[in-house]
Amino acid sequence: QVQLVESGGGLVQPGGSLRLSCAASGFSLDSFTFDHYMIGWFRQAPGKEREEVSCITGASDGSIYYKDSVRGRFTISRDNAKNTVYLQMESLKPEDTAVYYCATDCDSEAVDYWGQGTQVTVSS
Repeated sequence: QVQLVESGGGLVQPGGSLRLSCAASGFSLDSFTFDHYMIGWFRQAPGKEREEVSCITGASDGSIYYKDSVRGRFTISRDNAKNTVYLQMESLKPEDTAVYYCATDCDSEAVDYWGQGTQVTVSS
């Protein structure tokens, strides 16, 4: 089956930057190749609901969504040749602290596959 693995999280000071990666594999066991999938980034902080951060559609020049609070600071992109989606995060704030997950849809209710998550901590 499809597998998604996030990486790139860590501890960073406010105002710093991180690049998260979502590497996909296992599409030979699925009906669709990687470029078919919308890929969403979601995050969840302790005690809070999971929220969508960004999403990108299947085409390499596909449509993009950003949560209002990250628009202008975060950039989503994809490299279909590498089966990878990136989330470049700039000007990080303490409120960005969360576990970040990638998933195979822009709607959490329709996701078929989730990654395991990567921790992002923004603190002085």
